[in-house]
Amino acid sequence: MHVLPELDALEKAFPVELVVIGIHSAKFPNEREAENIRQAILRHGLAHPVVNDDQFLIWRSYAVRAWPTLVLIDPQGYIVATVAGEGHGNHLRHMIATLIQEHRKKGTLKEDPVRFHRDQMPETTLAFPGKVLADGGRSRLFIADTGHHRILISDLSGKILEVAGTGRTGATDGPFEQATFRSPQGLALAGNFLYVADTENHLIRRLDLETRRVETTAGTGRQGSVIRGRGSARQMSLNSPWDLCHVDGRLYIAMAGCHQIWVMDLATAELALYTGTGKEQIIDGPRLEGALAQPSGLSTDGQALYIADSEISAIRTIDLYGAERLRTLVGQGLFIFGDQDGIGEEVRLQHPLGISCAGSRVYVADTYNHKIKVLYPTMRAVKTLFGTGQAGQRDGQHAEFSEPGGLSVIEDRIYIADTNNHRVRVADLSSAQVTTLDLFMGER
Repeated sequence: MHVLPELDALEKAFPVELVVIGIHSAKFPNEREAENIRQAILRHGLAHPVVNDDQFLIWRSYAVRAWPTLVLIDPQGYIVATVAGEGHGNHLRHMIATLIQEHRKKGTLKEDPVRFHRDQMPETTLAFPGKVLADGGRSRLFIADTGHHRILISDLSGKILEVAGTGRTGATDGPFEQATFRSPQGLALAGNFLYVADTENHLIRRLDLETRRVETTAGTGRQGSVIRGRGSARQMSLNSPWDLCHVDGRLYIAMAGCHQIWVMDLATAELALYTGTGKEQIIDGPRLEGALAQPSGLSTDGQALYIADSEISAIRTIDLYGAERLRTLVGQGLFIFGDQDGIGEEVRLQHPLGISCAGSRVYVADTYNHKIKVLYPTMRAVKTLFGTGQAGQRDGQHAEFSEPGGLSVIEDRIYIADTNNHRVRVADLSSAQVTTLDLFMGER
């Protein structure tokens, strides 16, 4: 995800001289399905074609060893450079400009523009919603309408009460009608303020629900890296903040891009490292020595912080007021995943993105398995509640989902951001029925 803005800048700088082709060599089985790749292309707004290298044939042909890897090929078909990792945009821009000059002189550069068909975003109320937050006390539902770059506030029956964001990408503060976001995800409520993980802007935004204004509270707008200490929230660069959790005046931030959890003191506006060395791995221990892998979901029961640690298909936890040690409840490692209920080491998840606590239970959006599961932390037991394991959008007792990304529990209902279906679903724990929330403006 981090390399896509670099590629976009190169495509705009060299609109006729450069052709970008994405090669998708997927780690998870769900990512090898062509339809899921099409959805991801739409979600990220890609303008270039993508090859589904589901058998790793191209990966092996080019001797690739890491995600992402960029290969620069000249007009005569020769490999000029191969670079792995992020942050190579400026270097590649210089190399491409030099190649253009050389091959213009040689007459080997074709400068006829290459056009590709591009699917359009769906004409639905929501587009790839990432996270939801249910507020039972005031009967409200907050929705990160990620693909439309805005936040919706509805009542629990689906009536839309407020819209924050114009729908255009940007990082503009101000009234709801003028503010802009870029692929927002996680949400956290603190009094009359709604905090938003503005993921692709690498910012934390705050919505004042009384004055209807948006303000940036953390981040510089530039992508940062791992941190070791602390500093002023507005002066520290974030790295793909994906989810938020508010506990006692502290805002915990799942920094998916650098495999850490940060914490922000809302009274002093100071940011600090909470857990994670920045190494992408599964390592338990004291919170400053533990390691995470793309943490993308956060929740709390008031005593512990629960983490959906996506890239290792794990659920982790930290006691907030005790020893503060990072522990793994279920999950084994970077390349151990699947779809298996059970206890402890038996359990297999596949890239879970969402998590929500309710009493002694933790509900999990097992995203790439298209399921909603429940975890009993003391027993480390996991059970499937909803979903067949196949992508779909069926309601009822045999419900289907398509990459659910977030969920929020109040009373006996789970509100689910059903991302690739562009819907919010409601799972009733009493009746075991799933329905689709009908979002609407004004009166019916």
